[in-house]
Amino acid sequence: MASSGDLYTLMHGDVVAAEVRIDPDSGLIAKLASVLDPDHMPVGTVHDGRPDIARLKEWWSDRSIPMSRGGVGDLLAATGVSDTRALLPGSLGLCLSDRYWIRPAGSGIGWSEANIFDNPFSEDVGDALFCERTSVRNLRSPDVTTEGNLSKRWRVVGGERVLFKGGTGFGQEPFDEAIAARICEALRIPHVDYAVSWVDGRPYSVCPDFITGRTELVTAYRVIMTRRRRNDESLRTHYVKCCADLGIDIVPSLDRMIVLDHIIGNWDRHTNNFGLVRDAETLEWIAPAPIFDSGSSLGCDLPTGEIPHGAGIGSMPFKKRSSDQIALVTSFDWIDFDALESCYPDLERILDSSRGLIDPERRDAIISFIRRRVTDLRILAG
Repeated sequence: MASSGDLYTLMHGDVVAAEVRIDPDSGLIAKLASVLDPDHMPVGTVHDGRPDIARLKEWWSDRSIPMSRGGVGDLLAATGVSDTRALLPGSLGLCLSDRYWIRPAGSGIGWSEANIFDNPFSEDVGDALFCERTSVRNLRSPDVTTEGNLSKRWRVVGGERVLFKGGTGFGQEPFDEAIAARICEALRIPHVDYAVSWVDGRPYSVCPDFITGRTELVTAYRVIMTRRRRNDESLRTHYVKCCADLGIDIVPSLDRMIVLDHIIGNWDRHTNNFGLVRDAETLEWIAPAPIFDSGSSLGCDLPTGEIPHGAGIGSMPFKKRSSDQIALVTSFDWIDFDALESCYPDLERILDSSRGLIDPERRDAIISFIRRRVTDLRILAG
């Protein structure tokens, strides 16, 4: 890769954080020219006032659509590039999770004009990903910077930014999201609300953006970079200490996340789908992020007969086995088992709304799995 490239300003809202050079062919950061405001650099890319160039490059690269995303082949054909990262400069790096973006050198555009929280954004990329368009003219879209492997896109519905996300295989994931949200509601766990919507005969989970133009999500993956991890320190202990340094007692939130994931058998709670919310202007850390992205659960990738006992279901992020991870919970006193019991009819209705994708046998297997996991919790709670 060339050592030089096109000059851009890395912006955090209207704050000038750094100057970078971006390779015009790959779309990647080729050089960090200067850091102008270390406090407003992406979390984890500056240590003791010194920039970590490798982490900044990783942060920017990770902002792109994974090459494994459904529909990427159609998107690449529509844009004429061979890698989704090459689309980042054309989108200005704008997303709906934070205030970071890049401004071409010499451009006078400000955050009020550029941001996609308040201004319209292009649906070209989303259309291409959903095989609805064969050419892309406008890359100013949050679909360029939305992570994850499942088919997904952003739309504006009734003035609200809404994420549509599909499923794979059995097509179960959208219904899993709705089930997880209903269980969170029963247990009073802060969460993003998910519903199932049908588009062209296919189910999608639909949820509003829980981030605003004033706030931003900082994933656990970035939070754990804020302090050095000791060799004898577990990931959970390290994360708790990192959050404590930032003024957040994360333990109650982790307890609730682990309990939910145990109930639904979530095997994909990686460190990019939980984290903290902070004020993007004052940089004040506000609270743990609400629960989101719980679709990889309830044996969604397993044959029906293997679901009830969940023998093939692992866990993340702290332990590979759910029985080991649930042992990390510090208190079960907050669990309302009566509320859990009362939500089963709703869970069955969600599964029955699948228009035959989830047959009665699979529905019963999923409910049996949940009941078994709740029984485990009753035993642990004493």
